[in-house]
Amino acid sequence: MAEDGKDGQDLIEPMDFQEEELATSSSSIADTKFDITVGHIEDIIIEDKFQNMQACFMDKYYREFEDTEENKFCYTDIHKEYLELVEKHLDTELNERMPGFSMDEFSKQLISRKQDLEGEVFDMLLTFSDFLAFKEMFLDYKAVKEGDTIDLSSGFTITPLGALGEPAATSLRPGSGSHPDK
Repeated sequence: MAEDGKDGQDLIEPMDFQEEELATSSSSIADTKFDITVGHIEDIIIEDKFQNMQACFMDKYYREFEDTEENKFCYTDIHKEYLELVEKHLDTELNERMPGFSMDEFSKQLISRKQDLEGEVFDMLLTFSDFLAFKEMFLDYKAVKEGDTIDLSSGFTITPLGALGEPAATSLRPGSGSHPDK
């Protein structure tokens, strides 16, 4: 229960946690460690250092990839080089953030949880074990680099809304007759 402090503010009593409450099972500890690791990986892959490393690698090889059912032999070598590059980077970064981190242990957890995972970080990690996901990443990159993607942004119109979803009185849409100076 809170007590009243000298200046009239409430003081909060420290909670008495039992060790059993914090670690009810070894699986919840493993889940927590896994979640913390994933959080660090999310941080690492959005950092400029990782983004630049990956972009340089993809720039080096994207021309090799073709959107065909047949896979070239060089794809295997490129995939292996990518795995080594990214795993080394992640392992170094994670060991700095989590002393005693084991990439092997994390990889096993990742494989066992594969069906439960979704999101960008898992899509990127999937490129490690799933060659088709890796190839698709390169094909998407190639499409962007060569301008083969559809830009849908030209079909969007942004209109500021006032109260209750009505167009704002200062709309600058052509032909609307409204101008903030009038």
